[in-house]
Amino acid sequence: MNSSLTHLLSAAGPLGIAIALLVIGLLSKRMNSMSPVSNGKPLYRWYYVAAMLSAISAASRILGLLSGDPMIESDRAELLWVLLYHGLPALAVTIGVVAAWRYWSWLLAERS
Repeated sequence: MNSSLTHLLSAAGPLGIAIALLVIGLLSKRMNSMSPVSNGKPLYRWYYVAAMLSAISAASRILGLLSGDPMIESDRAELLWVLLYHGLPALAVTIGVVAAWRYWSWLLAERS
């Protein structure tokens, strides 16, 4: 498979994560406006932060494709690209999971 196509397709993962986090954030915001389940705390904003981090990772992958191979310059540049490629999506998913646990934990506590 072509290396350029692989780099381009690798941006689809973080972009999909960003879209999913954005949708969950919008649903949480709507739920908070209808009935404040979290005592008025705007925890849904953390989903937006996580979506932005994941979108930055997708943009950095596309930027890496446009600028050639970004990992050849130096060790420091390689560390930066690894953090952008893998660290930001991992941090975004972690923030999303923590926000979901804090925001939606009342569902698990409901028992009939």
